Amino acid sequence: MTQKKTESNIVSDKFRKDALDWSLYEKAREYALDYMKTVLDRPVFPGKEAIEGLENFREDLPDSPGDPHSILEKLHRFGSPATVAQTGGRYFGFVNGGVIPAALAAKWLVDAWDQNAVLYVTSPTVSVLEDVCEGWLTDLFGLPEGTAAGFVGGSSTATLCGLAAGRDHLLKAAGWDVSSKGLFGAPEIRVVLGAGAHSTVYKALSILGLGKDRLIKVPTDEQGRIRPDELPELDSRTLLILQAGNVNSGAFDPFSEICAKAKDAGAWTHVDGAFGLWAAASHQLKYLTAGMELADSWSVDAHKTLNAPYDSGIVLCRHREALVQALHMSGSYIVYSENRDGMLYTPDMSRRARAVELWACLMALGREGVSELVEDLQRKAAYFADGLRREGFEIPNEVCFNQVLVSCRDPELTKRTLSLIQASGECWCGGAVWKEEPVIRISVCSYRTTLEDIDRSIRAFVQARKEAGQGNK
Repeated sequence: MTQKKTESNIVSDKFRKDALDWSLYEKAREYALDYMKTVLDRPVFPGKEAIEGLENFREDLPDSPGDPHSILEKLHRFGSPATVAQTGGRYFGFVNGGVIPAALAAKWLVDAWDQNAVLYVTSPTVSVLEDVCEGWLTDLFGLPEGTAAGFVGGSSTATLCGLAAGRDHLLKAAGWDVSSKGLFGAPEIRVVLGAGAHSTVYKALSILGLGKDRLIKVPTDEQGRIRPDELPELDSRTLLILQAGNVNSGAFDPFSEICAKAKDAGAWTHVDGAFGLWAAASHQLKYLTAGMELADSWSVDAHKTLNAPYDSGIVLCRHREALVQALHMSGSYIVYSENRDGMLYTPDMSRRARAVELWACLMALGREGVSELVEDLQRKAAYFADGLRREGFEIPNEVCFNQVLVSCRDPELTKRTLSLIQASGECWCGGAVWKEEPVIRISVCSYRTTLEDIDRSIRAFVQARKEAGQGNK
């Protein structure tokens, strides 16, 4: 018994000593700055040698505690070269934004704080900054006063939260308490959504017990917008899901017409606005989201269009009590306060203080900066599309926001071209299927993207298509 205690003390003593080794943190700063200084010149996707270097991490777990300096050095030597340079200007995949400098610096500080955002008593600072961000976001998006915000990892979780609140709210109005009775024997509710709804919506519905085979999928137009004339009759047992930004085309559902009808019918409307909801904060583009303020819940990511650090998802809900009732928990050890207790608005208890970075991002941009950032991304997406058209590529979508779809007009040529673009290191784009045909999907999301970056990327497209065509002969 005494021997075990002594061994434990040896480990604890080592880590207490390491914690006061300031040179370790200086070295981390040095490596981070080295990465930031070189990221613009790195291949956007790591090359073969860098990928092979990752094999150095595949080893048996050591028996004894390691040297922190060696651990850090190994991460930088083999980990940094094999990262994807998404914080540069030529990454156009998965709607990943860059990182606003003030927000990145705040993240470093927040990591040192290592706060748990669960309750006011675990971090008054985080509680206050969440409260501030909630008010700012409500104002920026033009949502009803008193809208609640929960800060989660991403819009997948935010969508789950919004739909959970909607499901429970509708069933409560029908005289059924989900939290006590569960779903067995519950009154039936209908889920109505567009045929082009994002896969995360289907995942959330499945988790909530609202299986995909029973959904009412409404046809969409040529841009992926839900067709109002094809909507079924809405009522107080309808959970309606709309999109602010189709994941492929970037198109926005016609909110003004649909949300007003849903509100009059007593339906619950959720808006999936992972990247597109930020259009509401733009002077020039807010017409795209007109009417969405009539909805009941919204999901959005700050790490996409806003360029906050990963991970930063947000659920917003008009009905604060409905969100709390769907997500809250109790326990004799939980100390609620008269201040904001963040766990009331998220599925998590323990979670990092991501709202601090969001606060720093919004502070750095300001209202006008957010508007300008959103509009700049749209302009550059249009510039990208125009340049590719001039080179003979087909652009099958209307570039209303930051998404561009590209086709070589021949499905196999399109797929080979995409593969060569991804392997080139010049830029990186993803693929998708649009109108049952393969397309290249460009997401312009980073404030660091310049017109020169786009011109360079267009040249990479042209070269890749040329090589792909030669390989077909």
